[in-house]
Amino acid sequence: MPIETTWGLRIDEVRPKTRARCLVFRDDLDAVRSAAKDATAPHGVIIVVAAEDAVTALLGPAWQSTPPEPIMTTTLRQIPPSVPAGYDLSTTIDAGVINVRVHSEGEVAAAGYTAVVDGVAVVDRVATDPAHQRRGLGTAVMNALTVAAMDQGAVTAVLHGTEEGRALYEGLGWQLRSKITSFTHAA
Repeated sequence: MPIETTWGLRIDEVRPKTRARCLVFRDDLDAVRSAAKDATAPHGVIIVVAAEDAVTALLGPAWQSTPPEPIMTTTLRQIPPSVPAGYDLSTTIDAGVINVRVHSEGEVAAAGYTAVVDGVAVVDRVATDPAHQRRGLGTAVMNALTVAAMDQGAVTAVLHGTEEGRALYEGLGWQLRSKITSFTHAA
């Protein structure tokens, strides 16, 4: 569960190599400095909306940055998902997390997750295996996530995407709201 702080949220042990993920909601360097103390090495992560150059200068060379990535939102519209011949789509819900997977010959070709919080679907980790791209699988995953999220009471949705995925989301009616940069402590 996220831990509220004066600068945003800290999520501990979210992935095997991540100690803490710090989401800094304030656009000031004091907030980033405070978060850096909580994003323990190795592999601590700080995600910010502040100016990338200023944060890079503050954190120093031990922190590696990603290019700025989009935060996007949409009002949900139910469109039934469909997949091409040779693919199967499944939707499961475990502890409130909706998991959509598209399979081909028993292997996962595309997948995505969402959880609904106060009527907002938070979409995460939508991806298509490179061998299966350009077949509409990303759209199928997003439509299936939308249907399941609306069944759970979601009206709107938010996601932190990549620039590569931005075209997919914009094609589905999502709008860019902000850009964020992630910094990972390498040492």
